[in-house]
Amino acid sequence: MSSGQPLNSLFEGFVDVITVEDVKVRFGEGKALRIKYGADPSAPDLHLGHTVPLRKLRQFQDAGHLVVFIIGDFTAMIGDPTHRSETRKMLTREEVAENARSYQEQVFKILDPAKTEVRYNSEWLSKLTPHEFLHLTSQYTVARLLERDDFQKRYRSNQPIAVVEFLYPLMQGYDSVIVKADMEVGGTDQKFNLLVGRELQKVWGQRSQIVATLPIIEGMDGVQKMSKSLGNHIALKDPPSEMFGKIMSIPDALLVRYYEYLTAFKREEILRVIAGLKDGSLHPRNVKADLGAHLVAFYHGQAAAEKARAEFDEVFKNKGLPADIPTVEIAAESLDLVSLLHQAGLVASKGEGRRLLEQGGVRLNQEKVQDATLMVKLGVEPVLIQCGKRKFAKVKRA
Repeated sequence: MSSGQPLNSLFEGFVDVITVEDVKVRFGEGKALRIKYGADPSAPDLHLGHTVPLRKLRQFQDAGHLVVFIIGDFTAMIGDPTHRSETRKMLTREEVAENARSYQEQVFKILDPAKTEVRYNSEWLSKLTPHEFLHLTSQYTVARLLERDDFQKRYRSNQPIAVVEFLYPLMQGYDSVIVKADMEVGGTDQKFNLLVGRELQKVWGQRSQIVATLPIIEGMDGVQKMSKSLGNHIALKDPPSEMFGKIMSIPDALLVRYYEYLTAFKREEILRVIAGLKDGSLHPRNVKADLGAHLVAFYHGQAAAEKARAEFDEVFKNKGLPADIPTVEIAAESLDLVSLLHQAGLVASKGEGRRLLEQGGVRLNQEKVQDATLMVKLGVEPVLIQCGKRKFAKVKRA
């Protein structure tokens, strides 16, 4: 792409770069570029999968470029139809506003605020006149929109597609026109939307943005993309011990991918790890522990990372218990085990509790239990409950 090493390292890791010629021209001009990244605050929490583009954007910021971070507060009310087999439920303004506050707080753990221009797309999309809106919709045909894989599958299987969903790529693309983006970064699942922005810029007489896509990272199962709905995610707000434990549970095959896309390690260190895993000089368990400590330190601080690592070793290597097991008080003299797990906050639902019991993932006072109907007496002395590998609670009567 360029004879300069800095440019090569900036574009390392991208799946698509459209076009390489545009990169040579734009970056050859020696000007700071406006690099767009859009995110719909459709949920309040971010996970490590979301940090892949953010870390890449930080590299561009460190090289002197400006990130235009667009919070899609208007488009979030529609919902991105990407990878959807059905129409999303439209969010309220209040839900979007609350999610946006949380989202922004987490994003700046990675991005440099001084080199970030934050914009909300309601600034312009909510103010489009009927004439301007019709002009925007006239730029794409239904046939072209149906070329998008998600729409194509739903159309062929007679699944409904709301008209408002067809508008989503156009609105996201129009964001590029408004902020005059020189380049846009997103996941490979966003490629269609990013290319729409490139086309719309031509209509408005602008130079087309460079489109650069990054891979979608698999979750802890090592198979499906990281997603809260699939339960295979590692959230930025996970407690240190839980984040560390989740990293330790990932398949060995994910290690290199996580090192390359989720960390701030220098390239030399990543290459050292790759070589060590390949020739057997590095044990995957130790590499995972280093990875977990690095990520916990980044999001929670060095002290939290050291404590999480020591606690993990104590629990899983020395067969001990965490040093700071929380105590939960419940206003009942006795409770069935499933309800107890749920009320103690160890499971998100009673259904999850039953599944864990069936799988042998619950211990009561360090003894495995599988009877969902078991009644547990609560008193002044707490009972110790372990749920899965990483969750503990001491439960007593309130």
